[in-house]
Amino acid sequence: MDHPSIVVHAPGLDGSRRVTADDEELGVASHLDDVVEILREAGLDETEVEENDIIQWQGGGPDDWPGLSEHPAR
Repeated sequence: MDHPSIVVHAPGLDGSRRVTADDEELGVASHLDDVVEILREAGLDETEVEENDIIQWQGGGPDDWPGLSEHPAR
């Protein structure tokens, strides 16, 4: 099965990061947990996003969320 090309883009000015799959916008993440949720909602069961070969992290890795000190309460 072919996997889509998933990209977590470089952080924006507010620290959030766009998530795309094959150039399709999936959502905007403000925290690592958001990336997992965005992928789950898109039908991609990728729970290990930190060290996953199909996910490309641009502008920093999974620990880089500048401007955001903690995950907002849900």
